[in-house]
Amino acid sequence: MDAPENELLVEISRGSMTESVHRGHIAVVDNERKLLAYAGNPEFYTFTRSTAKLLQAIPLLEAGGSERFGLTPSETALLCASHGGEPEHAATALEILRKLGVDESALGCGPQEPMYKPAADAIKRERREPGQLHNNCSGKHAGMLALAKLMNVPIQQYIAPEHPVQQKMLRTVADMCGVPPESITLGTDGCGVPVFAVPLASLAFAYARLGRPDGLSPERAEACRTIIGAIRKAPFYVAGSNRFDTRLAELTQGRIIGKMGAEGLYAATVPEQGIGIALKIEDGAERAIYPAATETLLQLGLLNVEEALQLASFHQPAVNNRRGDQVGSVRPVFRLHRV
Repeated sequence: MDAPENELLVEISRGSMTESVHRGHIAVVDNERKLLAYAGNPEFYTFTRSTAKLLQAIPLLEAGGSERFGLTPSETALLCASHGGEPEHAATALEILRKLGVDESALGCGPQEPMYKPAADAIKRERREPGQLHNNCSGKHAGMLALAKLMNVPIQQYIAPEHPVQQKMLRTVADMCGVPPESITLGTDGCGVPVFAVPLASLAFAYARLGRPDGLSPERAEACRTIIGAIRKAPFYVAGSNRFDTRLAELTQGRIIGKMGAEGLYAATVPEQGIGIALKIEDGAERAIYPAATETLLQLGLLNVEEALQLASFHQPAVNNRRGDQVGSVRPVFRLHRV
Protein backbone atom coordinates (compact mmCIF):
# COMPACT_ATOMS: atom_id res chain seq x y z
CA MET A 1 0.00 0.00 0.00
CA ASP A 2 1.51 3.30 -1.12
CA ALA A 3 -0.33 5.75 1.16
CA PRO A 4 0.14 9.48 0.55
CA GLU A 5 1.59 11.62 3.31
CA ASN A 6 -1.83 13.21 3.73
CA GLU A 7 -4.94 13.66 1.64
CA LEU A 8 -7.32 16.51 0.93
CA LEU A 9 -10.40 15.73 3.03
CA VAL A 10 -12.48 18.91 3.35
CA GLU A 11 -12.84 22.15 1.37
CA ILE A 12 -14.40 25.43 2.47
CA SER A 13 -16.00 27.42 -0.33
CA ARG A 14 -17.02 31.06 -0.48
CA GLY A 15 -19.10 31.84 -3.52
CA SER A 16 -17.68 29.95 -6.48
CA MET A 17 -14.17 29.73 -5.04
CA THR A 18 -12.44 27.28 -2.67
CA GLU A 19 -11.12 29.48 0.11
CA SER A 20 -9.54 26.97 2.51
CA VAL A 21 -8.74 23.27 2.68
CA HIS A 22 -8.13 20.70 5.40
CA ARG A 23 -5.96 17.63 4.84
CA GLY A 24 -5.75 14.54 6.97
CA HIS A 25 -5.88 10.80 7.43
CA ILE A 26 -8.50 8.09 7.96
CA ALA A 27 -8.21 4.43 8.98
CA VAL A 28 -11.02 1.86 8.95
CA VAL A 29 -10.08 -1.40 10.67
CA ASP A 30 -11.95 -4.52 11.80
CA ASN A 31 -11.63 -6.29 15.13
CA GLU A 32 -9.15 -8.75 13.64
CA ARG A 33 -6.91 -5.79 12.80
CA LYS A 34 -7.51 -5.94 9.05
CA LEU A 35 -7.35 -2.56 7.31
CA LEU A 36 -10.57 -2.18 5.30
CA ALA A 37 -10.28 1.35 3.92
CA TYR A 38 -8.20 4.47 4.33
CA ALA A 39 -7.40 7.99 3.21
CA GLY A 40 -4.01 9.60 3.62
CA ASN A 41 -1.72 7.59 5.88
CA PRO A 42 -3.64 5.11 8.10
CA GLU A 43 -0.51 4.72 10.24
CA PHE A 44 -0.28 8.45 10.97
CA TYR A 45 1.02 8.81 14.52
CA THR A 46 -0.93 11.26 16.63
CA PHE A 47 -2.33 11.99 20.08
CA THR A 48 -5.68 10.34 20.70
CA ARG A 49 -6.99 13.23 22.80
CA SER A 50 -10.56 12.65 24.02
CA THR A 51 -11.19 9.69 21.73
CA ALA A 52 -9.29 7.73 24.40
CA LYS A 53 -11.96 8.40 27.04
CA LEU A 54 -13.99 5.30 26.18
CA LEU A 55 -10.83 3.22 26.54
CA GLN A 56 -9.87 4.95 29.78
CA ALA A 57 -13.21 3.94 31.32
CA ILE A 58 -12.42 0.25 30.85
CA PRO A 59 -10.14 -0.35 33.90
CA LEU A 60 -12.75 0.94 36.35
CA LEU A 61 -15.54 -1.18 34.90
CA GLU A 62 -13.56 -4.39 34.40
CA ALA A 63 -12.50 -4.22 38.07
CA GLY A 64 -16.12 -4.05 39.25
CA GLY A 65 -16.41 -0.29 39.69
CA SER A 66 -19.93 -0.11 38.30
CA GLU A 67 -21.21 -2.48 40.96
CA ARG A 68 -19.04 -1.08 43.75
CA PHE A 69 -20.23 2.50 43.25
CA GLY A 70 -23.66 1.81 41.76
CA LEU A 71 -23.00 3.67 38.52
CA THR A 72 -26.02 4.34 36.31
CA PRO A 73 -25.89 4.35 32.48
CA SER A 74 -25.89 8.17 32.53
CA GLU A 75 -22.95 8.22 34.94
CA THR A 76 -21.08 5.60 32.93
CA ALA A 77 -21.61 7.58 29.72
CA LEU A 78 -20.31 10.69 31.49
CA LEU A 79 -17.05 8.85 32.28
CA CYS A 80 -16.52 8.82 28.50
CA ALA A 81 -17.75 12.33 27.78
CA SER A 82 -16.53 15.61 26.45
CA HIS A 83 -19.75 17.09 27.74
CA GLY A 84 -21.13 20.57 27.22
CA GLY A 85 -21.24 21.55 30.89
CA GLU A 86 -25.03 21.62 30.89
CA PRO A 87 -26.76 21.47 34.29
CA GLU A 88 -27.49 17.75 33.90
CA HIS A 89 -23.83 17.05 33.13
CA ALA A 90 -22.54 18.96 36.15
CA ALA A 91 -25.15 17.36 38.43
CA THR A 92 -24.24 13.88 37.22
CA ALA A 93 -20.53 14.47 37.77
CA LEU A 94 -21.32 15.69 41.28
CA GLU A 95 -23.40 12.58 41.95
CA ILE A 96 -20.49 10.33 40.98
CA LEU A 97 -18.26 12.24 43.39
CA ARG A 98 -20.91 11.90 46.11
CA LYS A 99 -20.88 8.13 45.64
CA LEU A 100 -17.10 8.22 46.10
CA GLY A 101 -17.36 10.26 49.28
CA VAL A 102 -15.47 13.25 47.85
CA ASP A 103 -16.43 16.70 46.57
CA GLU A 104 -15.56 18.90 43.61
CA SER A 105 -12.26 19.92 45.16
CA ALA A 106 -10.93 16.39 44.57
CA LEU A 107 -11.08 16.92 40.81
CA GLY A 108 -7.85 17.85 39.06
CA CYS A 109 -9.27 18.94 35.71
CA GLY A 110 -9.51 22.67 36.44
CA PRO A 111 -12.52 24.97 35.93
CA GLN A 112 -13.92 25.54 32.45
CA GLU A 113 -16.73 27.65 31.07
CA PRO A 114 -19.42 25.32 29.72
CA MET A 115 -18.99 24.54 26.03
CA TYR A 116 -22.77 24.71 25.65
CA LYS A 117 -23.38 28.45 25.21
CA PRO A 118 -26.82 28.63 26.93
CA ALA A 119 -25.28 26.99 30.01
CA ALA A 120 -22.36 29.42 29.94
CA ASP A 121 -24.75 32.37 29.52
CA ALA A 122 -26.87 31.21 32.46
CA ILE A 123 -23.81 31.13 34.73
CA LYS A 124 -22.91 34.67 33.69
CA ARG A 125 -26.46 35.95 34.27
CA GLU A 126 -26.40 34.45 37.74
CA ARG A 127 -22.99 36.04 38.39
CA ARG A 128 -21.45 32.67 39.18
CA GLU A 129 -18.03 31.39 38.20
CA PRO A 130 -17.72 28.17 36.21
CA GLY A 131 -16.25 25.32 38.21
CA GLN A 132 -14.54 22.01 37.66
CA LEU A 133 -17.88 20.21 37.32
CA HIS A 134 -18.46 22.26 34.15
CA ASN A 135 -15.17 21.08 32.68
CA ASN A 136 -15.94 18.84 29.69
CA CYS A 137 -13.66 16.18 31.24
CA SER A 138 -15.17 16.16 34.75
CA GLY A 139 -16.75 12.74 34.16
CA LYS A 140 -13.44 11.22 33.07
CA HIS A 141 -11.74 12.66 36.14
CA ALA A 142 -14.49 11.37 38.41
CA GLY A 143 -13.85 7.94 36.91
CA MET A 144 -10.15 8.25 37.64
CA LEU A 145 -10.92 9.08 41.26
CA ALA A 146 -13.22 6.06 41.39
CA LEU A 147 -10.46 3.83 40.04
CA ALA A 148 -8.04 5.16 42.65
CA LYS A 149 -10.58 4.29 45.36
CA LEU A 150 -11.11 0.84 43.86
CA MET A 151 -7.35 0.22 43.66
CA ASN A 152 -6.95 1.46 47.24
CA VAL A 153 -4.30 3.98 46.23
CA PRO A 154 -4.14 7.67 47.20
CA ILE A 155 -6.39 10.01 45.25
CA GLN A 156 -3.88 12.83 45.62
CA GLN A 157 -1.88 13.47 42.45
CA TYR A 158 -4.01 10.99 40.52
CA ILE A 159 -3.30 13.04 37.37
CA ALA A 160 0.47 12.42 37.52
CA PRO A 161 1.86 10.06 34.85
CA GLU A 162 3.54 7.88 37.48
CA HIS A 163 0.35 7.46 39.57
CA PRO A 164 -1.00 3.87 39.59
CA VAL A 165 -4.26 5.04 37.99
CA GLN A 166 -2.46 6.59 35.01
CA GLN A 167 -0.13 3.63 34.67
CA LYS A 168 -3.14 1.31 34.62
CA MET A 169 -4.79 3.43 31.94
CA LEU A 170 -1.62 3.49 29.86
CA ARG A 171 -1.42 -0.30 29.90
CA THR A 172 -5.12 -0.65 29.05
CA VAL A 173 -4.97 1.79 26.14
CA ALA A 174 -1.85 0.04 24.82
CA ASP A 175 -3.47 -3.37 25.09
CA MET A 176 -6.69 -2.26 23.37
CA CYS A 177 -4.68 -0.60 20.58
CA GLY A 178 -2.45 -3.65 20.23
CA VAL A 179 0.79 -1.74 20.75
CA PRO A 180 3.54 -1.98 23.40
CA PRO A 181 3.15 0.62 26.19
CA GLU A 182 6.70 1.84 25.54
CA SER A 183 5.74 2.73 21.96
CA ILE A 184 3.19 5.27 23.17
CA THR A 185 4.38 8.86 23.41
CA LEU A 186 2.82 10.66 26.36
CA GLY A 187 1.79 14.29 26.43
CA THR A 188 -0.41 16.29 28.78
CA ASP A 189 -4.04 16.78 27.80
CA GLY A 190 -6.01 19.99 28.29
CA CYS A 191 -7.42 18.66 31.56
CA GLY A 192 -4.00 17.83 33.02
CA VAL A 193 -3.81 14.05 32.63
CA PRO A 194 -1.56 12.03 30.31
CA VAL A 195 -2.65 11.71 26.69
CA PHE A 196 -1.49 8.93 24.39
CA ALA A 197 -0.04 8.98 20.87
CA VAL A 198 -0.59 5.91 18.68
CA PRO A 199 -1.00 5.19 14.96
CA LEU A 200 -4.51 5.96 13.68
CA ALA A 201 -5.02 2.36 12.59
CA SER A 202 -4.25 1.21 16.13
CA LEU A 203 -6.87 3.59 17.53
CA ALA A 204 -9.37 2.27 14.97
CA PHE A 205 -8.48 -1.29 16.04
CA ALA A 206 -9.16 -0.38 19.68
CA TYR A 207 -12.59 0.98 18.72
CA ALA A 208 -13.37 -2.14 16.67
CA ARG A 209 -12.56 -4.29 19.71
CA LEU A 210 -14.52 -1.97 21.99
CA GLY A 211 -17.64 -2.56 19.92
CA ARG A 212 -17.06 -6.27 19.34
CA PRO A 213 -14.77 -7.49 22.14
CA ASP A 214 -14.21 -11.00 20.79
CA GLY A 215 -11.15 -12.63 22.29
CA LEU A 216 -10.82 -10.23 25.22
CA SER A 217 -10.98 -11.46 28.81
CA PRO A 218 -14.54 -11.93 30.13
CA GLU A 219 -14.09 -8.96 32.49
CA ARG A 220 -12.79 -6.66 29.77
CA ALA A 221 -15.38 -7.78 27.25
CA GLU A 222 -18.14 -7.06 29.76
CA ALA A 223 -16.63 -3.63 30.48
CA CYS A 224 -16.68 -2.83 26.75
CA ARG A 225 -20.29 -3.94 26.47
CA THR A 226 -21.19 -1.82 29.50
CA ILE A 227 -19.64 1.29 27.91
CA ILE A 228 -21.44 0.78 24.60
CA GLY A 229 -24.70 -0.02 26.38
CA ALA A 230 -24.49 3.08 28.57
CA ILE A 231 -23.96 5.43 25.62
CA ARG A 232 -26.81 3.75 23.76
CA LYS A 233 -29.13 4.30 26.73
CA ALA A 234 -27.92 7.80 27.65
CA PRO A 235 -26.35 9.45 24.59
CA PHE A 236 -26.98 12.94 25.95
CA TYR A 237 -24.32 12.35 28.59
CA VAL A 238 -21.46 11.61 26.19
CA ALA A 239 -21.73 15.07 24.58
CA GLY A 240 -24.98 17.05 24.94
CA SER A 241 -27.42 19.29 23.12
CA ASN A 242 -26.77 19.89 19.41
CA ARG A 243 -23.62 17.74 19.49
CA PHE A 244 -22.65 15.27 16.78
CA ASP A 245 -21.71 12.40 19.11
CA THR A 246 -25.09 12.55 20.82
CA ARG A 247 -27.07 12.94 17.59
CA LEU A 248 -25.23 10.06 15.89
CA ALA A 249 -25.97 7.66 18.76
CA GLU A 250 -29.60 8.85 18.96
CA LEU A 251 -30.33 8.62 15.24
CA THR A 252 -28.73 5.20 14.80
CA GLN A 253 -30.12 3.96 18.13
CA GLY A 254 -26.58 3.15 19.17
CA ARG A 255 -25.75 1.23 16.01
CA ILE A 256 -22.81 3.61 15.65
CA ILE A 257 -21.03 5.12 18.66
CA GLY A 258 -18.54 7.92 18.01
CA LYS A 259 -16.31 10.21 20.01
CA MET A 260 -14.60 13.44 19.05
CA GLY A 261 -11.25 14.61 20.30
CA ALA A 262 -9.51 17.97 20.29
CA GLU A 263 -7.17 18.96 17.46
CA GLY A 264 -9.15 17.24 14.74
CA LEU A 265 -9.62 13.69 16.08
CA TYR A 266 -12.60 11.41 15.64
CA ALA A 267 -13.14 7.72 16.37
CA ALA A 268 -16.19 5.50 16.03
CA THR A 269 -17.24 1.90 16.49
CA VAL A 270 -19.87 -0.12 14.66
CA PRO A 271 -20.35 -2.99 17.12
CA GLU A 272 -22.51 -5.30 15.02
CA GLN A 273 -19.97 -5.22 12.19
CA GLY A 274 -16.83 -5.15 14.35
CA ILE A 275 -15.58 -2.02 12.60
CA GLY A 276 -13.50 0.80 14.07
CA ILE A 277 -12.87 4.17 12.43
CA ALA A 278 -10.28 6.80 13.31
CA LEU A 279 -9.59 10.07 11.55
CA LYS A 280 -7.28 13.02 12.04
CA ILE A 281 -7.62 16.47 10.52
CA GLU A 282 -3.96 17.34 10.26
CA ASP A 283 -4.27 21.07 11.01
CA GLY A 284 -6.53 20.34 14.00
CA ALA A 285 -9.57 22.23 12.67
CA GLU A 286 -12.74 21.19 14.49
CA ARG A 287 -14.94 22.46 11.66
CA ALA A 288 -13.63 19.70 9.41
CA ILE A 289 -14.12 16.78 11.83
CA TYR A 290 -17.82 16.12 11.44
CA PRO A 291 -18.01 16.58 7.65
CA ALA A 292 -15.17 14.07 7.29
CA ALA A 293 -16.66 11.67 9.84
CA THR A 294 -20.14 11.77 8.29
CA GLU A 295 -18.74 11.30 4.78
CA THR A 296 -16.73 8.30 5.98
CA LEU A 297 -19.86 6.70 7.42
CA LEU A 298 -21.76 7.40 4.19
CA GLN A 299 -19.05 5.94 1.96
CA LEU A 300 -18.97 2.82 4.13
CA GLY A 301 -22.74 2.45 3.72
CA LEU A 302 -23.34 2.77 7.45
CA LEU A 303 -26.04 5.48 7.36
CA ASN A 304 -29.47 5.14 5.82
CA VAL A 305 -31.16 7.92 3.86
CA GLU A 306 -33.09 9.33 6.82
CA GLU A 307 -30.04 9.32 9.08
CA ALA A 308 -28.00 11.06 6.41
CA LEU A 309 -30.71 13.69 6.03
CA GLN A 310 -30.81 14.32 9.77
CA LEU A 311 -27.01 14.71 9.86
CA ALA A 312 -26.87 17.02 6.83
CA SER A 313 -26.01 20.10 8.91
CA PHE A 314 -22.93 18.26 10.21
CA HIS A 315 -22.06 16.75 6.83
CA GLN A 316 -22.00 19.98 4.81
CA PRO A 317 -22.37 22.92 7.20
CA ALA A 318 -23.25 26.28 5.71
CA VAL A 319 -20.82 29.19 5.80
CA ASN A 320 -22.96 32.19 6.79
CA ASN A 321 -22.18 35.87 7.01
CA ARG A 322 -23.19 37.99 10.00
CA ARG A 323 -26.55 38.73 8.38
CA GLY A 324 -27.31 35.02 8.38
CA ASP A 325 -27.00 34.65 4.61
CA GLN A 326 -25.34 31.49 3.31
CA VAL A 327 -22.23 32.49 1.38
CA GLY A 328 -20.43 29.16 1.15
CA SER A 329 -20.17 25.67 2.59
CA VAL A 330 -17.89 23.18 4.28
CA ARG A 331 -17.82 20.00 2.21
CA PRO A 332 -15.88 16.71 2.22
CA VAL A 333 -14.13 15.96 -1.07
CA PHE A 334 -12.24 12.67 -0.53
CA ARG A 335 -12.84 9.10 -1.62
CA LEU A 336 -11.86 6.25 0.66
CA HIS A 337 -9.38 3.76 -0.75
CA ARG A 338 -10.65 0.21 -0.30
CA VAL A 339 -8.20 -2.52 0.61
